[in-house]
Amino acid sequence: MGSEIKVVPMRVLVTGGSGLVGKAIEHVVQEEGGKLEGEEWIFLSSKDADLVDVGQTRAVFEKYRPTHVIHLAAKVGGLYLHMKENLHFLRDNIKINDNVLQTAHEMGVTKMVSCLSSCIFPDKTTYPIDETMIHNGPPHDSNFGYSHAKRLIDVQNRAYYQQYGHRYTAVIPTNVFGPYDNFSIENGHVLSALVNKTYTAKKEGSPVNVCGSGAPRRQFIYSLDLGRLIVWVLREYEEIDPIILSVGEEEELSIKEAEDLIAKALDFTGKIQFDTTMSDGQMKKTASNAKLRRYRPNFTFTPLNEVS
Repeated sequence: MGSEIKVVPMRVLVTGGSGLVGKAIEHVVQEEGGKLEGEEWIFLSSKDADLVDVGQTRAVFEKYRPTHVIHLAAKVGGLYLHMKENLHFLRDNIKINDNVLQTAHEMGVTKMVSCLSSCIFPDKTTYPIDETMIHNGPPHDSNFGYSHAKRLIDVQNRAYYQQYGHRYTAVIPTNVFGPYDNFSIENGHVLSALVNKTYTAKKEGSPVNVCGSGAPRRQFIYSLDLGRLIVWVLREYEEIDPIILSVGEEEELSIKEAEDLIAKALDFTGKIQFDTTMSDGQMKKTASNAKLRRYRPNFTFTPLNEVS
């Protein structure tokens, strides 16, 4: 099979290809020489297929016949939407993931890389968290539906390998930011929502209202860095066990520090207030990138303040 892979150029299907991470991978592939001669990369959006539906999933796989898959598609939302709709996030994501993984199996996909999330980490744990600790206790209550659905991808990857020898693996990025993000205040990622709030406050001459205390701490990874690393995982990472893709522990910032950076970048000099009646979510989920550093000791991450 190894010689086959060398002879036949990859045909890579990227689910969720129109989102933040999908657009970053597309940039890496098309603009940074990430695509090798003869390869075909197909970036799907929800307009191409509703992956909750097994028939539509199968039809899109039949159409493109991928040899490799990067699975980014998911039903996602901001913290407060997750808190309201845990059941919907659980059911839809289980369906999406099972449809994609099983269809890939049935159609002989050589390798798949799925994208998990740092919210899958256990809520009560020791820090930093590494790849061996994913299932050591329940995730945070705020988005347990989405988190359990994402954890199941890791379980399925192991099962596909045990039963069929498939090389299906997963990456676990920390908080992603960058071009093509969803800047919705209700459903966007934390940094993009804060950018929108701060921009609007500056325009209207009003204060910025930040949900929660500002104390939770997060590691932020630039989407293009993540795109470069996911392409590397697809080509070179051979483990079934997942790999955390993140800046180091020392790069962790509080939400307040992140908002201060955004305010400085946007030249916002107004008042920033923290609504402590709103949930903070998980206070910290510090992840270790030691495994990544063993593989890629010289990879350079883009600092947050250089792109803010």
